[in-house]
Amino acid sequence: MFAKEKLTYTALDLPDRMDMSDTRMAEAARAFYDHMKRRHSVRDFCDRPVPRDVIEDCIRTAGSAPSGANHQPWHFVAISNSAIKAQIRVAAEEEEKRFYDGAAGDEWLQALEPIGTGPEKPHLEIAPWLIVVFAQRYGAFDDGTRFKNYYVPESVGIATGFLLAALHHAGLVSLTHTPNPMRFLNGLLKRPDSEKPVMIIAVGHPSDTATVPAVAKIKKPLDEILTVAD
Repeated sequence: MFAKEKLTYTALDLPDRMDMSDTRMAEAARAFYDHMKRRHSVRDFCDRPVPRDVIEDCIRTAGSAPSGANHQPWHFVAISNSAIKAQIRVAAEEEEKRFYDGAAGDEWLQALEPIGTGPEKPHLEIAPWLIVVFAQRYGAFDDGTRFKNYYVPESVGIATGFLLAALHHAGLVSLTHTPNPMRFLNGLLKRPDSEKPVMIIAVGHPSDTATVPAVAKIKKPLDEILTVAD
């Protein structure tokens, strides 16, 4: 927790300096790409347990992400309790049914058609863990007074990216899920009004019959996502 009297700048020598040759950098960059391109959004989970300490270490990684003014405006709730997962599924499917019954609009539903999704979300119960990501609109000093958080969506997005990469690195699969609205999660998970739920991430191991949409393997080539000004 931040303390008002400690809001001063202190410089530290870079603690974790990396010094790679150009060749080693190229090898490392390619190796990471080769690893991350094997990450897939999976909807078919098995009930094989995942140790809590694995989940905690992945969330530690998320918590190391950069953030606006280093306020770290995020909170993660990791859920393995089957009763709570069942409640989340019921509430999420209610919102999803409204979405697919017309709230989304024809264009959005057409865009989702190649993904093969629908209002039923059994993975919310089958996956051994659900991680709910909350964005903190504001924080509080140790004396209880509020302070503003900055670049909250950007910061939480970066931390979530770290989390997804960490889960993949740990040999797990995941699926991001964003029912709208998600305010039911505040009450269910006893989180304050200052926090906005932005994502549910199902985490676990794939089932023996897991599939992915063929369209998900189609990625834009580098020349469509990169412009170099050198």
